[in-house]
Amino acid sequence: MIKITPAEQQLISQYIQTITGIYLDQSKSYLFETRLSAIAEAQGCKSYQELHNKARQDPSKKIEKSIIDAITTNETLFFRDKGPFELLQHKILPEVIDARSSQSALKPRIKIWSSASSTGQELYSIAIVIKELLRDSTDYSFTLLGTDISDAAVAQASYGKYNRFEIERGLDRKYLQKYFTLFGDSWKIKDEIRGMVNFKKLNLMQPFTSLGKFDIIFCRNVAIYFTLEDRKKLFSKLADSLADDGFLVIGSTESLTGVCPKFVPKRHLRSIFYQKK
Repeated sequence: MIKITPAEQQLISQYIQTITGIYLDQSKSYLFETRLSAIAEAQGCKSYQELHNKARQDPSKKIEKSIIDAITTNETLFFRDKGPFELLQHKILPEVIDARSSQSALKPRIKIWSSASSTGQELYSIAIVIKELLRDSTDYSFTLLGTDISDAAVAQASYGKYNRFEIERGLDRKYLQKYFTLFGDSWKIKDEIRGMVNFKKLNLMQPFTSLGKFDIIFCRNVAIYFTLEDRKKLFSKLADSLADDGFLVIGSTESLTGVCPKFVPKRHLRSIFYQKK
């Protein structure tokens, strides 16, 4: 394994923050070495300085994509923390449905965004909640978008296939039988759920106004890896992408106090959500 020097670590850390928003401090030298050494060796690099130079000079961006896939955590599971999905089912979705139904005589349109969707479990959990809440979801026009910076994560999410370990982390057995099909030694999401969602690659550090406005945004457990300045920028942009009466759901250990004055926290039972002032 190629060892990283303090100077190289600072250089690579700045590079990763520039391309992903993720800030890795000096205590993370082990992470650089365990996740990036294979890429460096595959590129014939004898140092991380050389890897950095090759990545910056690569017009195809393949090295950069490999670094992003290696460094992003992609830690997720179905119905993670449960509270946000109970909040979605019992508070947020009913209110959004009522509001949009009263605003349109046609089929109400509802847009939901999982902004750091990783390998898709969060967005599929949202789709299952919709199916469970509504007997006929075709009475509404749902747009469910999942985005992530990792090509590998987006590819797996789009395919919707999960191994036994991924399935058993958080997924109730009744949902497994109802919404998944056994596929070899793995499980694949059924077409009725897969057809509800769409995944695409997106860097949250880049502008995303082209996505339009959303009624519900999930942005959980990604901004914790950003600097305070980058968190401020991100949540300000998310506020601009949220409908005036929309809902923002963030991680259970996160807070927007001192981060984004455009939002106010609100509580429903044990869960916190945010709305625009």
